[in-house]
Amino acid sequence: MTPEPAPVRVGVTGHIHLAPETEPLVADALRSELDRISDRPVHGVTCLAAGTDQIFARTVLATGGTYEVILPALDYRDTIEPAWRDSFDELLARASSVVHTGYRSSGTAAYVAANQELLRRVERLVAVWDGEPGCHAAATDRTVDGARRRGIPTTVLWPAAARRAPRRT
Repeated sequence: MTPEPAPVRVGVTGHIHLAPETEPLVADALRSELDRISDRPVHGVTCLAAGTDQIFARTVLATGGTYEVILPALDYRDTIEPAWRDSFDELLARASSVVHTGYRSSGTAAYVAANQELLRRVERLVAVWDGEPGCHAAATDRTVDGARRRGIPTTVLWPAAARRAPRRT
C-alpha cells in the first residue's frame, strides 16, 4: 500500500475587515489558489483572526484539508470582535492543533511573534492583501516581506471587485 503524500503546509495572512460582498470572492480565490499550488492535501496554518484567516480555515476544510491555529496570546479570543467570536470558537474547535506563542496579552509584539511562528511552520504563504502598507509591525505587508526574505513562495490574492470594509462592531 502506498502511503499518503504529506500535506503541503500553507500559511495565510490578510485583511481582517473585508466588505461582506468580498468574502465569497476571497473564498473562491483561496480555493483556486489551493488547487493550483498543490496536488497534495493542504495543511493550513492560521492565527484565525476575523476576515481572511477564518475564510481560509473554512476553505481548507471544504477542500478536505486540515489546519492548525497559532494563538498570539492567552487573551486573544477577547480581542476578536463580538460579531466574529462564534465563528472563531467553532473554527478553533475544528483545528488539528493549537499553538500558543507564550504571550499573556495581545498586542503588536504578540502578533509579530505569531506571524513569525506561522512562517516557521509553512512551505508556502497566501496573502489576501490589497497592496497597501500596514500601520503596525504585524501588518500583512510585513508578513509578506518576512516570507519573501525567508524564500517562502508567496502568492498575493486580491480579487478585482474586492474591497476592505470599516471595522465591525
